[in-house]
Amino acid sequence: MQKKKPASVEEYIEELPEIAQSRIKELRSILKSVAPEAKEGLKWGKPAFESVTILFAYSAHKSHLSFTPTGPAMKPFEKELSEYTTKQDSVQFQYDKPLPENLIRKIAEYRKEDAEEKGAKWKY
Repeated sequence: MQKKKPASVEEYIEELPEIAQSRIKELRSILKSVAPEAKEGLKWGKPAFESVTILFAYSAHKSHLSFTPTGPAMKPFEKELSEYTTKQDSVQFQYDKPLPENLIRKIAEYRKEDAEEKGAKWKY
């Protein structure tokens, strides 16, 4: 029998292992504080915040969280992100290390401003 896909962000979080739940709630709280008016929902099965476009997505994996603000939003923070595993549009945060709250906040604020004030798209 195939596992039912979550219908909401809350369901997504509830289905995670305990360590992932607590860490993803931390990340979600940071992102909500940056974009309190953004609509939160599931995109591609992952939680995402959306206003004029998708601002950022996030997800839980076996040993890490992924924060996906898009590559252009990460570029100005390359030096600060050098100690983390990064992909084209995302950064990974290991469960066994504290979340870099200030860095996440700076990237999220940059992405929000870029999208809402400068018209940056999700797919660039």
